[in-house]
Amino acid sequence: MTQKYAKIRIFEFPKDKNEMKKLLPLLLAALTLIPVQSLAKKNEGPASITVMSYNIRNGEANDGTNSWQFRAPATAEMIMDQMPDVFGVQEAYLYQVKFIEEFCRGYKSVGVGRDDGKKKGEYMSIFYNKKKIKLLKWGTFWLSETPDKPSRGWDAACYRTATWALLRDKASGKEFFFVNTHLDHVGWDARREGLALIVNRIASINPKGLPMVLTGDFNMTPEREEFSPLKGKMESARDVAAVTDRLATFHAWGKEDKSIIDYIFISGFSSCLKYETVRKEYGGRKFVSDHYPVTAQLLF
Repeated sequence: MTQKYAKIRIFEFPKDKNEMKKLLPLLLAALTLIPVQSLAKKNEGPASITVMSYNIRNGEANDGTNSWQFRAPATAEMIMDQMPDVFGVQEAYLYQVKFIEEFCRGYKSVGVGRDDGKKKGEYMSIFYNKKKIKLLKWGTFWLSETPDKPSRGWDAACYRTATWALLRDKASGKEFFFVNTHLDHVGWDARREGLALIVNRIASINPKGLPMVLTGDFNMTPEREEFSPLKGKMESARDVAAVTDRLATFHAWGKEDKSIIDYIFISGFSSCLKYETVRKEYGGRKFVSDHYPVTAQLLF
């Protein structure tokens, strides 16, 4: 079979300096037509996302000057300053979810009320920046012996849920799971068994072993035995981040500063660049909640 090759003409720069001066403007003009990508290798660094866990403090609580109506603007300012790609909230009522969607431009959310699986009660919503993150699918289950319907499990004082979402980072095309929960504040069995249920559900919804983020208020400090279902499955971003802190996350409106009970757990990521307990003041208010938000920057 005969192959045909295009004839290539090799350009030679003229040796005469005067001829070179005449040719130089033409060469410069031609270079402006060449795409920048062909002149320099495109910088494609590792893909990363920033995530956050935020116990917003339920809007029905009578907290005096710390009640929701007084600190709502500070919450919006905090979110737009931190600009997480994805974040989970705990204790939010529907009007608090709607407030964030209205005043934090670019964010959408998924989640249901824990009391009826619709709009009643607190939401464990997952928010995502729709410009950067694409929602693929999501769901909610209850931390109980009957996880597919609104129910209370074990020795829990309240209905408890976990919301999950399969997401895609638009820039890199990387897919990952995000799970957000709030473990019970009374029942220790409910905390341990609820966490075990979350681990089992994570395994069932993520057979490909995609990167996973688990955020939430776990209502227990790191040394508790009830964390055992997570051991060997996920790591605390606080513990593995290159830059981190050991600050308390619950402060009860400044009355105490000892308890670490809010977490970001991860698996399947190459590294965690930074973990931070967010203690900045926003909107002229000392606190945006009775919990500090926590953030992490993750590399795929």
